[in-house]
Order: sequence, then structure tokens, then C-alpha cells
Amino acid sequence: IEGKMQTEEGQKNFVTSRIPQVEIQDLVTQLQEKGVDFSGRVESTFWRDFLLTWVLPIGLIAFIWFFVFRRFSRRIGGASPMSFGQSKVKLYDRSIDRVTFDDVAGLDEAKEELKEIIDFLRQPQKYRAIGANIPKGVLLVGAPGTGKTLLARAVAGEADVPFFSISGSQFMEMFVGVGAARVRDLFEQAKAKAPCIVFIDEIDTIGKVRGGIVASGGTEEREQTLNQLLSEMDGFDPQTGVIILAATNRPEVLDSAILRPGRFDRQIMIDRPDIKGREEILKVHARKVKLAEDVDLKVIAARTPGFAGAELANVVNEAALLAARKGKDRVHEEDFEQAIDRVVGGLELKSRILSDKERRVVAFHEVGHALAASLLEHADPVHRITVIPRGIGALGMTMQLPEEDRYIMTRPELEDRLGVLLGGRAAEEIVFKEVSTGAQNDLEKATIMARKMVEDYGMSEKLGPISLGLERGARLLMGEFSYGKEANYSEATAELIDREVKEIITSNYLRVRDLLQENKQALEGIAEVLLDKETLEGDKFRELLESYRSGKGDEGRSDVPRGDEQGRESRPAPASMPEPTGSTQPEEAVNPGKAGP
Repeated sequence: IEGKMQTEEGQKNFVTSRIPQVEIQDLVTQLQEKGVDFSGRVESTFWRDFLLTWVLPIGLIAFIWFFVFRRFSRRIGGASPMSFGQSKVKLYDRSIDRVTFDDVAGLDEAKEELKEIIDFLRQPQKYRAIGANIPKGVLLVGAPGTGKTLLARAVAGEADVPFFSISGSQFMEMFVGVGAARVRDLFEQAKAKAPCIVFIDEIDTIGKVRGGIVASGGTEEREQTLNQLLSEMDGFDPQTGVIILAATNRPEVLDSAILRPGRFDRQIMIDRPDIKGREEILKVHARKVKLAEDVDLKVIAARTPGFAGAELANVVNEAALLAARKGKDRVHEEDFEQAIDRVVGGLELKSRILSDKERRVVAFHEVGHALAASLLEHADPVHRITVIPRGIGALGMTMQLPEEDRYIMTRPELEDRLGVLLGGRAAEEIVFKEVSTGAQNDLEKATIMARKMVEDYGMSEKLGPISLGLERGARLLMGEFSYGKEANYSEATAELIDREVKEIITSNYLRVRDLLQENKQALEGIAEVLLDKETLEGDKFRELLESYRSGKGDEGRSDVPRGDEQGRESRPAPASMPEPTGSTQPEEAVNPGKAGP
């Protein structure tokens, strides 16, 4: 309020501060009564209200938006948050790291199959002239580490065309619809670079069987991505020169729509290499390694049965690391031997201290395996025995090396494998009059093998030549996939199966126990040598066994019978698929109440 105030000295101008609302009316009345000249003015708060109402909230929202999206962009690899619908496909640069078929060994059949695709990419007019259509998609199926990705890159290198690579999991994102958008973007890029190859690794991530009782949000997004992929494969012209290569190690979970003609209509099986293939793979990986003259890659290939290409590469690298650690300038055969042991059994645990009793149990257990392998007619020969703890829970190991690659096995051969598995427990019972938990893994493998003999191979006399437990396809229940076997027999048959499995295991256990009992002197003598040396090579083991067989051992005897002299009951031996058992019989860690880790 501004006004003039009459004082004794005269009039004076005055200005008051803002007056509370409750006092204004009374004050105005008094001023009017006294004839005071006054006026009022309302202060303008426009800019203050504008800042508080609009600028500050918008600025706060913008700051939060920028902060959240910046963190999100870091999580998606630095890309713009608005570009999440773009495919994360990688374009392989042939000038930097070109791979050809010379870099792929042990896959001769697969390379022959893919040469047709390479020829089409090189000379498409030859096929178009006669109206031929190249397969739109090729599915590479094989175990992990067998070289599926390397083979796909070699196809691109041989054809000298652009190579797009993406993993199935890279299609999926937290936002709905991103997978389908990325599929569309992938095919747009591929068509722009045609002729080219698109490689989708681990396609089972998005290609699983569709449908189910309950479909979660993630399942619906995956199905949308798969539907878009199938639609794109149906939509593009086969003459454009876009070839889809995909890889999986789980073909049984794939949706049938993927495998129908016109999509992934050609499947190439990438199996584990045989001995010749392993030798070729070792030669490829040994190119950059300085080998000593005593290294024979053919011998190393024979000592690595069942190894995939990635495992063989690991063996070569481990051998080179061991040689460098020892200060050598070249890799020797002993380095490869130690590398194989490390890959198969794990790292040596020399710091694990066992009591004398435990060491004796482990030694007799391993010698029991080795004796059974040497005395049974159809068992693979012993390569090495050791009581040095390795890996997780393995206190000892008996390695066997097959003399040749096997694809079928007879009943006597399977029974001898059972005998080798049960030899460790039988040796413990003979020497210590009790058994330990160390045979847990052996019993597990023996039970699986015996059950396959009864259910899958028709080797039960009581059940006859029938196959029980038919394989079932993928089944989606409550959002979870279920695979395996489905019982197609009655409870009475199930009880008979259990009795037959028990009979097979028990009869072979008694057979190998009697065999070891008759060779107890050899069992005890070789076990004492193993306790002293900790490791016995196969040749040394056979030399010791022969000394007991010829009566030259410390307490040797010459009447050491062979396994085929034990009076095995004569039974028919139908052909069967071989049981994929390992080449080692590890002694599991002895823990109270259980074996193994």
C-alpha cells in the first residue's frame, strides 16, 4: 500500500509491505474513514509460476529420460535406444579373417554336401538356365564343438560372398515385437547384399515347438519371431541368392514347420570325427605349434576317442601351454599326454591329501578296473592307471583306449563293459571285505547300460526282442518343454524290467568278482606298485600282469584264467547300437553317505 501520512512535521509518503489477507478489509475501512489517499497493486507472479509449473517438471522429466536411456543404450552396446528394432547381425570381413575348407578338417561328407551351395553362389546362371532352385535353408546338426560355425564360415570364404552371422538369442529383447522387427531388418540387409549367406547360430532358441497349454509372454514373443522368420523364408525369391545356414545341437526341439521342404529342407549331420578325422584336425591346429620329433599325431588321435574338434584344439593348446610353462622350445609327446589327461580328468589336485586307508581303497579300486579290462575278452585295453586326484571328485582314474572306432556292439561286448565298470567295487569287496561310496559313478553308468540292454536293445531273454520306452516328441506343459521317453507298457512289465536290469548287473558283478578273486595275488601286487608309483602306463601294467601269469611275480601264479574261461553262459548276440560310454573309469570322491561331489 502506498500513501501519505499526516505527521506533526507534515505529510510523508509511505509504502507498506504485503499485508495479510485477513487484515486488509479493516485497514481499508479505516483508511477511507480518515480520508487517506491510497492505492493497491497485485504483484505479478507469471514468471515464477511458469518456472515452477512448466520448466522445472519438464526439465526433471528430460533429465530422468536422458539418464535412463543412456544406461539402456550402454546395455544394448551403445546403440540408440530407438534402434532396438534393428538386427544385431554381424557382417564377416573376408579380408581380415578368411576361412576356407582347408581350415576345416574331418568333415569330408559335410563339405561335399555344401559344395553344391558354393557352386550356386559362384555360378547362379548355370542353375537358373535349367530352372533349378537351390535349397533356401541348410540346417547343420551336431554336438557342441564339432565345427558347425567354422564350417558355415568356410562356405562363405569359399564362395567369396558376404556372410551375415547372428545368434538366435539376439533376436529376443525385453520389448514385445522386437524379435519380428529384427528378422525383417536382417532379411532386408541380406537382400541388399545378395548373393550372400545368413548364418543363424543356435536356432533352437527361437525355433522351439510352438503351442502348449499355457503360453507365457516370453513364449508368445518367441513364437512371433519364429512366425516372422518362416514368413520371410517363404517370401523371398530363391533366385535372389540368399542362402540361410542354421546350426543347432538340439534338432529334436525344433518346430516341424522349420524342417518342411521349402525352408530348412536340407539337414547335414556333423558327427564327432573318427580316428582319421581326428588326425586331420590335429594337423590343422598344430600348424602354429612347434612340435618335437617324437610327436606322432596319429598316435594322439588314437588316444582321443570321442573327442570333438573343439576338444582337440584344446588338447593342442594345453600341450603348448604346458611346454611353455616348463621352458621348452618345442612341444613333446609327454606334453600331449598330460594335456589329454587334463582335458579328460581335469586338473591334478596334488594338494588334496588322502589318508593311507583312502589311498589304498582308491588304488585297489582302480586296479580292479584295470584287471577286469585286461582279463575280459571284449574289453578295451588299458592305457593308464593313476591314483592322483583330478577334477571334481575323481580320486583316481583308469583310462582305456579302444583299438578301433565302433558303431555296433554285441551282448558279450556290452557285458564285458559292465564287468569293467563293476571291477572296482568287486576289488574293494575282495580285499577289504566291504565296499565304499567310490563306486557311485560306476554303478550309475552300469545301471544305465543295463537298462538300455533291456529296454532299447531287446537283450532280455524274458522280455524278448522288443523295444520298450518309445521316444516322445517335444511336449509343452505349463510353459516347460518335456522330452525323453514315454512308458508304453504295464506296471507288471515295469517290474519285470527292473528285475531283468538287476539280474544283468548282479550276474556280471559276480562274474568279475570271481575273476578277480582267482587273480588276487596280481590284484594285490599291482596295487602296491601303483601306490608307490602313483601312475602306471598300460605297457607297464601289462608287464606286471604277465609276470604274475607266468609265475614270476613276487607271489605270482601261472593259473591266471582269461575272462572267457569263466564259463559265460552262451547267449545270442544280436547287433545293437554301441553304448556311448567314456574311456575312463574315475574313482569318485568318498564322502559320507554318497559318492562324488
